[in-house]
Amino acid sequence: MSRLRSTILETSLQLFDEHGFHGVTVNQIVAASGTSKGGFYHHFQSKDELLFVIHDTFITYVLKEAGAANVIHTSPTAKIQAVIHSFVKVFDLYKPHISVFYQESTYLKPAYEEKIKKKRDEFKDIIFGIIHEGQAGGDFRKELPLEVTAMAVLGMVNWIYKWYQQDGRYSIDEIAEVYIDLILHFLLPGSSEQLMRHMNKVPFFYDVK
Repeated sequence: MSRLRSTILETSLQLFDEHGFHGVTVNQIVAASGTSKGGFYHHFQSKDELLFVIHDTFITYVLKEAGAANVIHTSPTAKIQAVIHSFVKVFDLYKPHISVFYQESTYLKPAYEEKIKKKRDEFKDIIFGIIHEGQAGGDFRKELPLEVTAMAVLGMVNWIYKWYQQDGRYSIDEIAEVYIDLILHFLLPGSSEQLMRHMNKVPFFYDVK
């Protein structure tokens, strides 16, 4: 990404967050980012495309990470750990993008909305596929309904945007460890001792006061 394109994106994120999508004009974005209209339109066809790129940036990241986890790891347990870790971290890496997404997503043009929905569905399918693979192979509890279980995982992690603060008490990596722990506890069959053997390390979070 060019420096100017990055500057326009960062500036628009701040302006959209403060004033809303319809409360900001291209002229304001141009002035605040220190560029010209020509510079803006060289990188973005319209303000609508700019909003799409903001949405697409973090969705593309989490989809790419999930796809890589599916290829790199062989066991469903390792796959779900990697996917959840990158999924949680997106709320730190792209916090401004996600904030604007939840505030302004209703203003996406239908063509852009369809592209975003396609990637969201692809990510959801990866979660469903990993849980199905784990249940079919006996790694995950078979009595859990696939659809309910997968949507519970997605819902748990998505809710982070409501409360996570980058300057809060816990780091994003600590939060990711807790989410992995919780999700594995309800996915994996057997005792706690069996659970610990599946994890890379014993969770450290419980002794934090």
